[in-house]
Amino acid sequence: MKPIRLLSGFLTVGVWTLLSRILGFVRDILIAGYLGAGPVAQAFLIAFSLPNMFRRFFAEGAFNMAFVPMFAKKLETDSDAKTFAQDAFTFMAFALTAFTTIGILLMPWLVTAMASGFVGDERFDLAVAYGKIAFPYILFISLAALLSGVLNATGRFVAAAAAPVLLNVIFIAAIGFAAFSATFAVEEGAETTRFIGSHLAWAVPLAGIAQLALVWFAAKRAGFAMALRLPRLTPDLKRLFIIAAPAMLAGGVVQINLLVGRQVASYFDGAIAWLSYADRLYQLPLGVVAIALGVVLLPDLSRRLAAGDEVGGRDAYNRATELSLALTIPAAVALMVIPVPLVEVLFMRGAFDSDDAAATALAVMVYGAGLPAFVLQKSLQPLYFARGDTKRPFYFAAVAMVVNAIVAIGLSIYIGYIAAAVATTLAGWIMVWLLWSGSRSMGDAAKFDARFKTRFWRIVLASILMGALLLGAVLAIGPYLGMGTIRYFALAIVVFIGIGSYFLIGHLIGAFRLSEFKAAMRRG
Repeated sequence: MKPIRLLSGFLTVGVWTLLSRILGFVRDILIAGYLGAGPVAQAFLIAFSLPNMFRRFFAEGAFNMAFVPMFAKKLETDSDAKTFAQDAFTFMAFALTAFTTIGILLMPWLVTAMASGFVGDERFDLAVAYGKIAFPYILFISLAALLSGVLNATGRFVAAAAAPVLLNVIFIAAIGFAAFSATFAVEEGAETTRFIGSHLAWAVPLAGIAQLALVWFAAKRAGFAMALRLPRLTPDLKRLFIIAAPAMLAGGVVQINLLVGRQVASYFDGAIAWLSYADRLYQLPLGVVAIALGVVLLPDLSRRLAAGDEVGGRDAYNRATELSLALTIPAAVALMVIPVPLVEVLFMRGAFDSDDAAATALAVMVYGAGLPAFVLQKSLQPLYFARGDTKRPFYFAAVAMVVNAIVAIGLSIYIGYIAAAVATTLAGWIMVWLLWSGSRSMGDAAKFDARFKTRFWRIVLASILMGALLLGAVLAIGPYLGMGTIRYFALAIVVFIGIGSYFLIGHLIGAFRLSEFKAAMRRG
C-alpha cells in the first residue's frame, strides 16, 4: 500500500467513523436530555458497557489483533485465506454463543463485578434487567468485527467503517419512538424514564444484528462468504490461539482498567453517567483517528513485513502517526481549554442540569490530557502485533493496570469520582512510554524519521496557538453560549475559529501541507 493510499484509507475510515461519532453525540444528547444522570441512565450505561467490554476483549482487543496479521500474510503469499477466515468465523460463533448464554445466567454477578456500588438500590435491578437484554450484542458485534478484519485486510474499508453508524441510527430511532410512545403509554416521571430505558436495551442486540448483516454481505461480495458449520480446530487456528492468548490477556488488562474506573464511579451518585458523557466527547477525535489508524496500519504493516519491506513499513508507521497526532493534539487542547462550553451546549437540557454539566466538564478536561496517549497506543501496538509479538504489550498493559488501580482507588478517597479519569489518563501515558521504549529494539523500521521529528513540534505549536484563540473566542462571545438556540450557532463559531486557525497556522509554519489531505481525499 503506497503512502498516499494508506492516507486515503485512513481518511475513508475516519470520515465514516466521524459520522458514527456525530450520531453517537446525538444519541447521548438524547439520553442525557431524557434520562439525565439518574438511576435509569446509570443502569443502562452499565448494561451496555458489559457486552462492549467483552467485545473489546474477545474481538477487537485480542482475536482480531492476532487474526488480521495472519490473514493478511495468507493473502500476500496466496495461501488459503478464505478457509482460514471461515474456520475462525465458525469457532468464534460457537464459542461466543456459549459465552453469551452463560453471561445472561450470571448477569447479577456481572453487574456486581462492574458496579458494586449499585448493590442495594434500584440501579442494580435495572442494570440486571437491561443487561440480560443487551448482552447478546457481544455475539453479533464480535462476528462483525472478524468480518471487518477480513474486509480491511483486503483494502475494503467502507462497509466495516459504516457499520457503527447503524448502531447509532437504531439507538436514535429507539429513543424517538419510546419518547413518542411514552406520551400515550405511561405517566410522566420515573415510569417514562424506565420505558425509554427498556427500549434502549432492546435496541442494542437489534443494532448488533444489523451491523453483522451489513459486513456479512460486504464480505460475500468480496468473495469471502461465511457459513455456519461445526467448528474444527485446525493447525492454523491453534497457531492463532497461541498468538492471541497474550493479546487476550493484554485486552483483559485494559478492560480491568475500565472496570476499576466504573467501580470507583459507582460509589458516587451520577458519576457513571458523568464519565460516560465525558467519554463520548473525547471519544469523538479518539475514535475517528485511533480506529482509522488501527484499521489501516496493522494490515498494511503485516503485508510489508511479510514481503520484507522494512523501509516501506517505517514510512507507513511514520506517516500514520504523524497524521494521527496532527488531528489529535489540537483536539486535546480544545478539550482542556473549553470543556465547560462544550458540555453545557451539547448536553445541558431536560434532566441534565448545571451540576451534571460541571462534573462532566471536569472529566472532559482530564480525559483530554490523555487523548494523544490513547492515539499513540494505537500507533505503537501494530509494530508489535504485525511481528506476531503479543507478549510484550501484555506485560506493558499489566504495569499500566497496576498504576491505574492504585491511582483510581487511592485518590478517590480525596478527589472523588474524578480519580477514575485521572488514573485512566496517567496509565495511558505510562503505556505509551513502555511501548515506545520496547519498540527501540525493532531497528530502523520502528524509529521516527526526520520529517516526523520536524513536523511534530510544529503541530504542537500550532495547537497551542489555536488553544489561545479558542479561549479568546469563548471570552468574546461567552454570553451567547447560554442563550437558547443561539448557543448552538455560538459554539459552531467557536469550533470554526478553532479548526480554521489550526489548519491555517499549521500550514503556514509547516506542520503539514493541506495539499496532502486534498490528494488523499481525491483517492479515497
